[in-house]
Amino acid sequence: METIVIETEFIRLDAFLKFAALVGTGGEAKLLIADGLVKVNGEVCTMRGKKLRPGDTITFNGTDYTVAAA
Repeated sequence: METIVIETEFIRLDAFLKFAALVGTGGEAKLLIADGLVKVNGEVCTMRGKKLRPGDTITFNGTDYTVAAA
């Protein structure tokens, strides 16, 4: 599991994928989320604006990522 540290209260799911360098563009993130390829806390999430907060776990491409506060 990898930890991604954010300096804000929350980060949107699409922005998280870009911030963690899991995708190259916001458009790519939007498509992957819409296709149901991203899980948040163990459940498929198709809302690209989903607010992620420290403690949330994102699963993408077989790898788990945890959001942590700075």
